[in-house]
Amino acid sequence: MKVIAGMDPRAPLADIGAHARRVEALGFDALHVAETTNDAFITCALALEHTSTLVVRPALALAFVRSPMQVAYSTWSLAAFAPGRFELGLATQIKPNIVGRFGVEWTDPVARMADYVAAMRAIFTAFREGGPLRHEGPHYRLTRLQPEFNPGPLPGDATVPIWLGGVNKRACRLAGAVGDGYVTHPTNSDRRYLGELCLPAIEQGLTDAGRDRAEIQVVAGGMVATGRDDAAVAEARSRSRYMLGFLFSTPGYRRTLELHGWEDLGDQLRSMTKEGRWEDLEATVTDEVLDAVIPAGRYDQLAQVMGDRYADLADGILLHPPTDPADDEAFSAAVRELQAL
Repeated sequence: MKVIAGMDPRAPLADIGAHARRVEALGFDALHVAETTNDAFITCALALEHTSTLVVRPALALAFVRSPMQVAYSTWSLAAFAPGRFELGLATQIKPNIVGRFGVEWTDPVARMADYVAAMRAIFTAFREGGPLRHEGPHYRLTRLQPEFNPGPLPGDATVPIWLGGVNKRACRLAGAVGDGYVTHPTNSDRRYLGELCLPAIEQGLTDAGRDRAEIQVVAGGMVATGRDDAAVAEARSRSRYMLGFLFSTPGYRRTLELHGWEDLGDQLRSMTKEGRWEDLEATVTDEVLDAVIPAGRYDQLAQVMGDRYADLADGILLHPPTDPADDEAFSAAVRELQAL
């Protein structure tokens, strides 16, 4: 099983290099870089610069606020800078953020992402082969790439894997049809979501495209409550309550709530955020919800806990390094156990 590190999405750029070096030393296979307050590509560049073996990918960079060509140039530059270690991750985000935060027009996100990925593949082919660029889709039309603006092929004529995310069946199906990897949302990483909604939709997308399951990696990107002892695990569970409350207040992230019959909880949380009652979110998330969504266990239990939950469903899991570096040795041992699953 692949073990992927997360990071604080609000970490200042000055801290990225040290975090990436520590992640590499702990034995992680890859680092996922979220995009919230920092540009994901700048953050990835810093992580790559300070490591030598670690795979780094945005998880996930916002696609629709950037043109495909802009993303292609950033991707190609990072892939050339660290051959074999940069992979592209793209997200749709939700309409209120795309429209209200970025001022970008919103259209059907799954259809638009399908066209976006097709445009990216066309650009990558033009970069590699030096030929003309021609992509004419329903959302993007790219027909011009003079030699002066073509960066040329990557070392070894490589290309760059494209990862996708999402929570609805159509998004999962698209990932199966066109993606090299898929990462679940933190609110939608429990066994029931993966087994009943996500993986069947990915399999359908694979079938539609004539692809095999081995052609896509699935990473469970959920939150995990862990620590050196039971008290640390309990504290981590407590911290997770507020974040789950905040995330589940967003209608687009409620697929797990719907599967478990907890739709009323989503409505309740939504009302709290609209009324500014942020302090009430934590107390509203029950132990039943927490147990379903958040795996929990000490470092010495982590391989069994995560294996029982994900080994037969996912190719990789997301974990955050310990807050206290004094825990690194015990945590690194847990990472090695997980990789052996």
